[in-house]
Amino acid sequence: MLQMKVKVVGVDQSTMLPVVILTDDQEERYVPLVIGPAEANAIALVLEKVEVARPLTHDLFLNSILALGAKVDKAVLTDMADDVYYAELYLVQGKKTIKVDSRPSDAIALALRAGVPIFVDDKITTHALVSSPDDDPELEEFRSFLEDLSPDDFRKEN
Repeated sequence: MLQMKVKVVGVDQSTMLPVVILTDDQEERYVPLVIGPAEANAIALVLEKVEVARPLTHDLFLNSILALGAKVDKAVLTDMADDVYYAELYLVQGKKTIKVDSRPSDAIALALRAGVPIFVDDKITTHALVSSPDDDPELEEFRSFLEDLSPDDFRKEN
């Protein structure tokens, strides 16, 4: 498994679909995921450290987990089939580990709120990772583009 972090979340200007981009620590490999607008907002709120007056859905879920005496241990993107990603949340309650099936976007949103790591299973890394060999100018251009990317770059201008 490869530990990753959220690089950016926003809207792809060509498709107008929300996306989240995960990257490794060296920002050499990326996993782009198309996600729903609500989940993109939930992730962006955490990344931008926006305080909300009342708990949103992912806050409620985290508060419920904690109230039941458990904690979130990690989020894992476990598989990809027919261009659909799958994920699991790992919860720990006492000495028991509980795996909960999840959409990747929800797992990421919850992991960010709980401050726990996000992993990508080896099954996915062979198919979904975009890595950039030093001699591939197109991938090097993509890496350069991502280095300068910020959430504001994805905001739709009116």
